[in-house]
Amino acid sequence: MAIREIRVDGDPCLRKECKPVTELTDRLKETIDDMFETMYDASGVGLAAPQIGILKQFFVADCNVEEDDEPMPMVFINPEIVFAEGEQTGTEGCLSLPGYQGVVTRAEHIRVRFFDINMEEQEMEAHGFWARCIQHETDHLHGILYKDKVEGELEEVDPEE
Repeated sequence: MAIREIRVDGDPCLRKECKPVTELTDRLKETIDDMFETMYDASGVGLAAPQIGILKQFFVADCNVEEDDEPMPMVFINPEIVFAEGEQTGTEGCLSLPGYQGVVTRAEHIRVRFFDINMEEQEMEAHGFWARCIQHETDHLHGILYKDKVEGELEEVDPEE
């Protein structure tokens, strides 16, 4: 496994529409392993393929962030949000915009259809922070950054915190 370079705001990769994944290759599995290592090393909860320069529709996430939560690493390949309802407003940050955060409103409850690491179709319901994380990472696959949805201004924060 290897730590990959995370692309930052201004990199054209972050603004492109990604292509669907058509097959699970050994190279893709290795990339996914690298993405988990990169995400955890950067203290992130999600990392999408375009954030490491790959224009394919997949991301990794582990949105269990409470101290007593067990880690729950998940792979989402070709994700499609098929249902969304309710609203939640909260602060978001992004590994591709280090040093900034902003307030974004997203759906409170979603259902997402995707392929897992074995290319088996799955459907998952998510609420709260998991729903926010999945929506944020899915946006990356369509060239959308959270700053496009920020209510008000981005706020500078210490990226080491």
